[in-house]
Amino acid sequence: MPNIAAFFLALAIVGLVAEMLRRKKLREKYAIWWLVVGIATLVLAAFPQLLDYVAQAVGVQLPSNLLFILSILMLLGVCLHLSWEISVVEEETRALAEEVAILRIQIERINEVMVAGRPGGSQDPEVEP
Repeated sequence: MPNIAAFFLALAIVGLVAEMLRRKKLREKYAIWWLVVGIATLVLAAFPQLLDYVAQAVGVQLPSNLLFILSILMLLGVCLHLSWEISVVEEETRALAEEVAILRIQIERINEVMVAGRPGGSQDPEVEP
């Protein structure tokens, strides 16, 4: 019975990820992680003895410990990847903020030149000479 629940849970995860991909709510590079987890859970739910075999081959006494180790390693990988993504976005944001500041200064200088070039030096751009 627990294998059936795990199978349907994994099927729900894969279906949800596919739907989020279809609606463009989740990018492909992030969906890959969820699809790998969902498919691995489907395989383990269908063939529970596979986890026992892999645990013996690796030298882990309890198959559940192997599952926890793999889960923790995957979560660490996701955290590292997201930290890298945040670093890239912060750098891009800083560069864009600098560019906007430079453009604002240039616009202010152009406005000053245009106002100074008007007869009478009118400050109000709405007033026609």
